[in-house]
This record gives sequence, structure tokens and C-alpha cells, in this order.
Amino acid sequence: MKTSLRTHTCGELTANNIGEKVTLCGWIQKIRKLGGMTFIDLRDRYGITQLAFNAETNPDLCKQIEPFGREWVIQVTGTVAERYSKNKNIPTGDIEILAEKITVLNESLTPPFTIEDESDGGDELRMKFRYLDLRRNPVKNNLLFRHKLGIAIRNYMNNIGFVEIETPMLVNSTPEGARDFVVPSRLSHGEFYALPQSPQTFKQLLMVSGFDRYFQIVKCFRDEDLRADRQPEFTQIDCEMSFITQEDILQTFEGLIKYIFKEIKGIDIEPIERITWHDAMKYYGSDKPDARFGMRFVELNNVLQHKDFKVFNEAELVVGIVAKGCAHYSRKQLDELTNFVKRPQVGATGLVYIQCQEDGHFKSSVDKFYDQNDLQAVAKECGAEAGDLILIMAGPRMKTQTQLCQLRLEMGSRLGLRKAGEYKLLWVVDFPLLEWDEETQRYYAMHHPFTAPKPEHEAMLESDPGHVNANAYDLVINGTEVGGGSIRIHDKELQKRMFKALGFTEEEAQKQFGFLMNAFQYGAPPHGGLAFGFDRMCSVLCDADTIRDFIAFPKNNAARDMMLGAPTPISDAQLKELGLK
Repeated sequence: MKTSLRTHTCGELTANNIGEKVTLCGWIQKIRKLGGMTFIDLRDRYGITQLAFNAETNPDLCKQIEPFGREWVIQVTGTVAERYSKNKNIPTGDIEILAEKITVLNESLTPPFTIEDESDGGDELRMKFRYLDLRRNPVKNNLLFRHKLGIAIRNYMNNIGFVEIETPMLVNSTPEGARDFVVPSRLSHGEFYALPQSPQTFKQLLMVSGFDRYFQIVKCFRDEDLRADRQPEFTQIDCEMSFITQEDILQTFEGLIKYIFKEIKGIDIEPIERITWHDAMKYYGSDKPDARFGMRFVELNNVLQHKDFKVFNEAELVVGIVAKGCAHYSRKQLDELTNFVKRPQVGATGLVYIQCQEDGHFKSSVDKFYDQNDLQAVAKECGAEAGDLILIMAGPRMKTQTQLCQLRLEMGSRLGLRKAGEYKLLWVVDFPLLEWDEETQRYYAMHHPFTAPKPEHEAMLESDPGHVNANAYDLVINGTEVGGGSIRIHDKELQKRMFKALGFTEEEAQKQFGFLMNAFQYGAPPHGGLAFGFDRMCSVLCDADTIRDFIAFPKNNAARDMMLGAPTPISDAQLKELGLK
């Protein structure tokens, strides 16, 4: 990539360039002295090129480079030559530059960790010096992947008629959903903006405005506790369409996903399977199941709640999974699984196992309550065969399903069934519209207050709200929810009923969402959409454990920016200006 300071990058020269006079710029990766020869690996974001210095033919130049250190920025001019000891691991490994002139563009302190693929720096140190961490190939390549994915998305959306429109970053605060980040107003003391958790209401207003196909790759904010796949600020691919049904949306964005996998990964994706929320919970204990492997749940109340075993008899749900070929597990291994489910992160009180032995007999941790015929009946119900291990948990339905889900994933990992590079996609549909909170004794929207109920369930919104299904859908890849959305309520009266079901008074609903309800009076079209987590999609496509490596300057698990030191106190003068002191 020619500029006034360089003729080529450090990643493009090959044997075809032998004999050419070139100028390169970059950072010193490594210096090696071998007898009368000195070699420097010069790095830029495109790659590495070896520079060669001969003490016999060019002693002055060798003397000039003696004080050089790692990460110095230099410009070098020389002739491309065939490399004696070739390096097949890099594209430039067949050549080297016989240096003739060198200019120091900037010196560097010794970095606090090695700028190499396998660094000796810990997470906190590398985040503090993130600008150095970004020079390392793994992190650099993640950001290049993110760029490539963003370009592919924009190209696809543009080609099918979507318009990218920016929406405001300073909005009003709402109590529904996650906590807002709030911004005090200098011009209106005592009043606050909020940073948007999503552009939800704006994209619905754009549908009222007639922009029937909108999208935006947009920054969003949520003040919530962090995990590996969460950040206080994140990016989502936000989309909305008018004059559509749920089927139209699923087909449109299934097309986008197939395009991404083909364009970015070179993988042809089969038609995406669909599973209802109810079945996802029943068979996997999760609304985002990892379907790369089986081990589906089998409910066992009917075969186990007939003997004098209090744990099972008093349980709302008795449910098990079959680990194929694991009947040989030792007592130590079985104890490890029991300890796994007893961890606070899982929270179970115990685990029951049945080993289906090769000789046709069954060995169980509840042998004194169940005879061989009973255990055989369980094996038959589960579809277990000789050599298999049945793992059973019991308790309240939702809690037990969630706990067994964690055990299923653990077993999938132990048995090598959750394979990197293998992708299983699911649309999860027919979510409950509302979920009951015991603490506050009220219903909350499972997605958001603008999600439409299934048309056939609208009549139950007042009489039986807990059994109303939403016209909503999530896309799940390998057990990770990468996106979700719904058909929206576009009728003002239905939206009023929804707010009432959520416990809003008419005054509260008008105060918080009046602008949207008023807009619906001016010809709101049927509309719906979804949003994909952009950072999360990057990490899933690259089989990464955390989204942080795909964000240029991420926060740590305490929501702190280790490089900037943010958040920080502000001065008394600023507090007074904002009316906060």
C-alpha cells in the first residue's frame, strides 16, 4: 500500500519482488544477532517482513541499529532478496530486505508484555495497555473480522432495500427492562437524559413515518452486572419492517444469516429449524439450547413417583438425560458431577444416577428404593441402552430444568460434543408474552411492552395473561442467543391493554410512552423487527468465549475502563453546573 513514507506494507512482498528497491515502515517485533548478521522482524498490521543487516558489507548501518529495541518505529529502504532460511508460516517468508538505509521514526519504551500471539500479559494488564494489545495478531484479526462482518451486513441490507438511519443517543429514561445509564442536564437542573438500551421506540416511529425497511448498526447501553458476553456499552444490528408477518421477518433475516455464513465463513447453512419456547424448556431446560448434540430431557414423574422416595414423590418435576457410553464412570467421576450441580452457580441439592451396565443389570444411587424392574422402566422411558449413564434431577419445574441444562452442557463439553467450527442454528418462537415476578407481585414483559400477543391469544390478555403467547422469536446459535425480536403492537387500544396488563396506569403510560401512542393515531402500519447482538455474533462465529476481544476498547467485569480509569469523580465545579451540588 504505497504512501509517501513507504512503497509496500510488511505483508505483501513475495519472491516476485526479488531485486526491487523498496521502503517499509513499521514496528520492531524482534531483533536477532547471529554472528556478523543481524535480523529484524518488522511488523505492521498487514504482516511481518525480515530485514537483514551484514556487519561486513555495511558496518555503519549495523552500528546504527545497536540501540534499537522492541516496538521502535522505523523506516527502512533496501533491496528484496531471496531468504536463505525460509519461513513457510508467513506470506513473506521467501524473502528478506537487504537494508541500505534506516530512519528512526520514534523510539519506544519496553512494552509491559510481549506483543506476540501468545502474550505473557494478563487480562487486566493488557486492558490497561489496550493500544499495545491491539497490535497482537489475535486481537487485531478479531477487529478486522468485525469490520468484514459489518461490511457484509451493510451490503446485504442495502441490496434488499433497507435504509440505515441514525437515532438519538440522548433519550428519556424508562423503568422497564434493565437499568439505564443517565446523563444530567446542565440546562434543566434536576432532569436527566438516558442513554438508549435500544432504538426500539424510534424504529417504530420510523415505521409510522413510512420508512418500511430500516436498519442501523448502533451503540446501546445497559447498566447491568457483567458476564463474558455482556458489556455496559454494546453494538447491535437493529432492524424493522412494515407490512409484514412473522414469517416475512424470519425468512428475510434467515437470508441475512445464510449470507453471513457463506460470505464470512464459507459455510452453507441449512434451513434453520424452529422450536417453540415451551419445547425448548421441556427438552433442553433453556430458551437458548445448544442443539449441536442430543441428550434431550426426558420427564420421569410417571415412572419414578410410585415408590417411597420422598425427593422424587414431592418434586414438581423429575427429569433426566442420557449420557451415551458413560456407564463406566467411576465413583470419583460421579461424585465430580454431583459436586458440579451443587455449586452455587447451579444450586442443586443432589444428583441421582443409573448405570446401564453391559450385562443388562442396573446400578443406581437409589438402589434401596427402586428394584431392577423399576430401573429398567426408567431406562426404557429414556431410550437408554447398555453402556449408558442416566442422570436425574428433581424439584420445582423451572429451577430443575435450568439446573439440568447446566449439567447437560457440562456433559456435552466433557464428551467433546460441543465442537468448535460446528454450527447449529434455531429459531425459538412462541415465547410467553408476560412473566410473573413473585417479589413485586406483578407481570413484566418478557421482551418489551411493545411486543404483540399472538392474534389468537389477544382475548386472554385480561382473563389469563400468564398463558398468552407473544408474537416473538429469537435466533440461537450453539446455545447463544444472538438476536431476537417480535411483531409490534400497532393498534393504540391494544397497546393500552398491554400497559394495563403490566400494571401501568393510563397517566403513567401516557407520561412515558405518550409520544408513541399518539403517533399510532396517525396511521401506524403493521410492523415488526429484530436486533442481533453484533459483538456477540462476532464471538460466536469465531468460537470465542468473550465479546471483549471483538471490541476495540472494552470494559472489565466491574464495568471499568482500565486504560482510561473511567468512571472517575468529576470536579465540584462540574457538579454545581449540573445542579448536583
